[in-house]
Amino acid sequence: MKVKYWFGLILFLVTLVQIYCQTYKFQTTGFSVMAKNENGDWGKWSDLQDTSILISLDTTKNRFIIYSQEIQLYDILSYEEKEENDSDLIYPFSCKDDDGVPFTLSIITRKNQNNRKQLYINHQNFIIVYNIVNYIEKGER
Repeated sequence: MKVKYWFGLILFLVTLVQIYCQTYKFQTTGFSVMAKNENGDWGKWSDLQDTSILISLDTTKNRFIIYSQEIQLYDILSYEEKEENDSDLIYPFSCKDDDGVPFTLSIITRKNQNNRKQLYINHQNFIIVYNIVNYIEKGER
């Protein structure tokens, strides 16, 4: 009887850990950049550039990895409160880069645009936006 209890408890805990500790993968389809000018005013968005980059959100290691030509590794400092309005669903993350510079990274679902997903990297002087889709592993298609 005790063996069944402990086995059941261990199985439950393993399942619980797998649910909360996951890696999410996204594929980019395009990106654009906006920067502040010398007066501190925001400029215009650059033209959308096609791109195909893998992005990983690892909730076990609390980090984002963007596998661009130069790999970008961002540590998640905190998982912020989800925000939702009529047009957007926003999952913000407080992060820091390799130099320890803090910034906000957000995954936004555009409800009025066929649930298009975007990833925003909001630094103090520039913003990068990636259009993203869920990454499908080979063999899962």
